[in-house]
Amino acid sequence: MPTEEDTVADRAPALDLRSGPERVFAHLLVNNLLVSVVNYTVWFAVTFWIFLETGSVFATGMIAGIFLVATAGTGIWFGSLVDHHRKHAVMQGSAVASIAFYSAAFAVYLLTPAERFRTAASVPLWVFVVLLMAGVIAGNPRMIALPTLVTLLVPEDRRDRANGLVGSATGLSMLVTSVISGLLVAFGGMPAVLALTLAVLVLSVLHLAQVRVPEDGVASSVENSDGTPAASGVDLRGTILLVRGVPGLLPLILFSCFNNFLGGAFMALMDPYGLSLMSVQAWGLLWGALSALLIVGGLLVARVGLGSRPIRVLLLVNLVMWTGTMLFPLVSSILTLTLAMALFMTVMPFAEAAEQTVLQRVVPYERQGRVFGFAQSVEQAASPLTAFLMAPLTQFAVIPFMTDGAGARAIGSWFGTGPVRGIALVFVVTGLIGVLAVLAALASPAYRRLSAAYAATRDGAVAEPVDAFPAGSAALPAVPAPVAAAASLSPGGGPPA
Repeated sequence: MPTEEDTVADRAPALDLRSGPERVFAHLLVNNLLVSVVNYTVWFAVTFWIFLETGSVFATGMIAGIFLVATAGTGIWFGSLVDHHRKHAVMQGSAVASIAFYSAAFAVYLLTPAERFRTAASVPLWVFVVLLMAGVIAGNPRMIALPTLVTLLVPEDRRDRANGLVGSATGLSMLVTSVISGLLVAFGGMPAVLALTLAVLVLSVLHLAQVRVPEDGVASSVENSDGTPAASGVDLRGTILLVRGVPGLLPLILFSCFNNFLGGAFMALMDPYGLSLMSVQAWGLLWGALSALLIVGGLLVARVGLGSRPIRVLLLVNLVMWTGTMLFPLVSSILTLTLAMALFMTVMPFAEAAEQTVLQRVVPYERQGRVFGFAQSVEQAASPLTAFLMAPLTQFAVIPFMTDGAGARAIGSWFGTGPVRGIALVFVVTGLIGVLAVLAALASPAYRRLSAAYAATRDGAVAEPVDAFPAGSAALPAVPAPVAAAASLSPGGGPPA
């Protein structure tokens, strides 16, 4: 039965994006949205463009590999930058770095004869691509800084709703990017892509210069949980100490990593499965519509919140998603595929917002950049690994198994046979493993420890509320940063460093 405290938590006030620090958050969210759209437009556009120029699938795969490896490899370093510098400065520096890389790439494009871009073995081609992808990766510190700014600017009882808006912005960027990139490449090529990107980035820098982010100097003297000064570079040791210092937090990150590991099956197999059921045009339109449901899910989070037990919400949402993954391939049907993916996309923002909300509460503010960066590195590394493993495993083992092998003879009479049913079997097994993993997590001591740590911050040292701006004030006055997490979150029960 819900307690009175839970009921109060569930009735948290709505966000007020018209005034106070939450208005600053709204400015930062819109600024981040525009920059994310143009950065990912560059990524999508160069992928389309390089295939049209060279006809090489290997080249397009290399671009995806560059992005995923670079994202996983830089997360901890970017998180350290966020912790050791003002978040406003990090966001501005990120945009300026992207401008520099894109400008250099534009120069390479203009100075290189067009025929040099028509072979996948061209050195200028890969110089151009690497510079572009460096510009995209340079935008990642913004993605790490944004959830820490939610902690700073949004009162604790409505951060879940703010995280829902972040999820909606992510869904909107995916939806818009897929449209813009294709149109720009079709009608203007890479010059149009880069011209638009540079214009938006310059405007974002000018806009952000007018936004004052209220922040004190807490990030200037960051220490590890054992009291030692934190390294300003790739602080892997200090970051692991921080994560291990919060009961149950490392298992939560590893659980998300395992989910992404299983999710690599979608990366490798969803397109072949969908294209076996419908035309490429219909498949593209379907995913455009499904991407819009990410926006809907994020707005639902912003509207209703996550309640007082976001960790439980995170696990239950994953249980729903993996159950759907296990059930939809039982029959080869566009309807079951669409319904399952619609459910998946709608509830996904709840899972993402829940993880961010938990980290924002149980991790001290001055350490959140490194923890978010660590989580990004660990979780991003999982999906491509599975994708690389799953594609050959499915092609050379599971599909023969379900075409004329033992699987076809054992279950083919009701499950079906052939390559498509082989892919379907991979989805069923993946979903079953995911369901078992969630049930194990719900029963685990780590879940209880993290839930207790989350409740302890609510009952004890809850972050101080941010100050409201005076009515009618044109300036954005400084407010104190949130107080560090409760003493119970540090190793040995001592006060956090």
